[in-house]
Amino acid sequence: MNNYNQPYSPGGFQVMPPAIKTIILVNIAVFLLQFSPFGIFVMYYGSLWPAASSGEYSFQIWQLLTYMFMHGGIAHILFNMFALWLFGTEIENYWGTKEFTAYYFICGIGAALINLLTTVGSPFPTVGASGAVFGILLAFGLMFPDRYIFLYFLFPIKAKYFVVGYAAIELLMGINSSAMGSGSNIAHFAHLGGMLVGFAYIKFRQQGFSFSDWLDKTFPKKDEKDGPKLYKKEQKNNGMEVSEAEIDAILDKISRYGYESLTEAEKQKLLKAGGK
Repeated sequence: MNNYNQPYSPGGFQVMPPAIKTIILVNIAVFLLQFSPFGIFVMYYGSLWPAASSGEYSFQIWQLLTYMFMHGGIAHILFNMFALWLFGTEIENYWGTKEFTAYYFICGIGAALINLLTTVGSPFPTVGASGAVFGILLAFGLMFPDRYIFLYFLFPIKAKYFVVGYAAIELLMGINSSAMGSGSNIAHFAHLGGMLVGFAYIKFRQQGFSFSDWLDKTFPKKDEKDGPKLYKKEQKNNGMEVSEAEIDAILDKISRYGYESLTEAEKQKLLKAGGK
């Protein structure tokens, strides 16, 4: 993933990078607004209603975005924001704020679309950033597959197994909920949708496609005189082989001096290693 020249701290790693900090603050602000005199209005018009819903409160296109900032309770928002920070910090530091932000919202909107397909006929709306957060979890598992995660802070499990296991549980629970007709208040298929869309985007990104890059070139800033451009694939690495020792040296350089200290050749080697 490209860095897009985002600002980094002198040490090269931010404990609370800008996108995650902004997302958390906005979520907290909206959560507090839910308990204000405008709370009912915010909940009913900001939640994601099923596509076939009718009446005073029904699906609206903006809900694909707004539902991500709504939460059903303190435990709900605490879990989502903690998971976003825990798994997203390293990802934003490596990818850069712009790419991370694009990925987060692509996962969230994709989760909403899949949720709409699986909630037709339901009378209940969906809220929460879980779809986007599960996309972040998937990215963490792909980037750091052998990193240990301590389940319940006690039991170590590698990230790749944690992600696969969590996805399997969500699938089984989603199927069971649908088959039994139980009105589960957990959007299992939205969680899976965030992971599925995240996986697809990462694979596209490794082939040279970047949504944030596409936006820049399709809607250029006023000072760009060349006009809109179609996105072109990034050049292949021309068979450049990358050894494990080289990757270790690059990662060590990042930890010492930050991503911006890398040369273009080193960034390409890191990207190629990630693609493998």
